Amino acid sequence: MIGTIVLAIGFVLIIEGLAYVLAPSIIEELLKALSQLSLAKRRQFGFLVLALGVAIAVFAYNFLLV
Repeated sequence: MIGTIVLAIGFVLIIEGLAYVLAPSIIEELLKALSQLSLAKRRQFGFLVLALGVAIAVFAYNFLLV
């Protein structure tokens, strides 16, 4: 269980790192765009990303890991 969590965190960091290595200017533009959004809009965006992540995790657990 702990090993799976550590592995998942490692994969997240790999994906994050790849984004910064391959497209740093796009990341910078994205951060500028996010900073211009209101706090409420950023929270809505965060909730949307969270919900999408949960949906992907549930799908993977139920259909890909069985």
